[in-house]
Amino acid sequence: MAAAPTSLSLSSPSRRSPALFRVSHPQSKPYFIRSLAPPRRPRFRAITASMGVEAPEKAFQGSSLDRMENGLLHFVKYHGLGNDFIMVDNRGSLEPRVTPEQAARLCDRNFGIGADGVIFAMPGVDGTDYSMRIFNSDGSEPEMCGNGIRCFARFIAELDKLRGPQSFTIHTGAGLIVPTIQNDGKVRVDMGKPVLRASDVPTKLPGNKDGAVVGVQLVVDGTEWIVTCVSMGNPHCITFSTTECKALQVDDLKLADIGPKFEHHEMFPSRTNTEFVQIFSRSHVKMRVWERGAGATLACGTGACAVVVAGVLEGHVDRKCKVDLPGGPLEIEWEEGDNRVYMTGPAEVVFYGSVLL
Repeated sequence: MAAAPTSLSLSSPSRRSPALFRVSHPQSKPYFIRSLAPPRRPRFRAITASMGVEAPEKAFQGSSLDRMENGLLHFVKYHGLGNDFIMVDNRGSLEPRVTPEQAARLCDRNFGIGADGVIFAMPGVDGTDYSMRIFNSDGSEPEMCGNGIRCFARFIAELDKLRGPQSFTIHTGAGLIVPTIQNDGKVRVDMGKPVLRASDVPTKLPGNKDGAVVGVQLVVDGTEWIVTCVSMGNPHCITFSTTECKALQVDDLKLADIGPKFEHHEMFPSRTNTEFVQIFSRSHVKMRVWERGAGATLACGTGACAVVVAGVLEGHVDRKCKVDLPGGPLEIEWEEGDNRVYMTGPAEVVFYGSVLL
């Protein structure tokens, strides 16, 4: 069901001028809220909204979300298991329409649109169909994003008005990624081969298994964690236990305290994403994630892939495994034959809008 338009106008509090918000709902009369607002924040106007996957027929008719008018940027917000992104049609250029600083402001959940990142759909290079770049909520740029690539596939299908099963070749900072939209609407993604050599992850931890870091001790905040390091195009540190606790209870972790200490640990020269994993069976695990540049998120696709790879290497799980995240489950399979990791999960539209930068 489409929601009614919402418009916001923000002004500097130094002049103590109140901002007027107009909020309306199809089943009620509009009402107004008067409030003070901070300086230099983006003015936001949501055009329409839909909780379904299909775009409204009249949304951005004729524009293809591909133009900026007087500083107005059209976007669509998507989410993959709660990991949410501002999707921008950037197919006319390989230069992002939004700067890292603007992306950080837009991702602010109090003063901006609110998201874990901004994703740009760009022209393909080296024979690929499209290119994808992403800015995290702190303005940093990761190599790839698993939940983001699923949203990217659905966004491209919407822009090109494609229906039914579709497959795309996507150039990313992590190399070639191939997502396929299935009949059920979920997206299966060939995430490529995991990178295990310590120097390529990268990590300064010494490799102990054919150059890979598998089940080694890492002291973080005075605790000895047992970790395995994997790159899925971006670095991951995965832990199933500590020397004192053989089975993590991930809901008991104070993620906001321990997560940053892993991310900025000296053993990770490019910082790292960190996954804390609880094992239910050889085909079912639960994880919480602290993402590099984004913090605690509801889901991390590359992280779920890295968890299964690490679990297989440590002997905890089988190659096909269900991974529960705070936002919902992903199906992960690490094929033994081709050494490639496949991820399957949903991607859904949240709403359509435009923002004045």
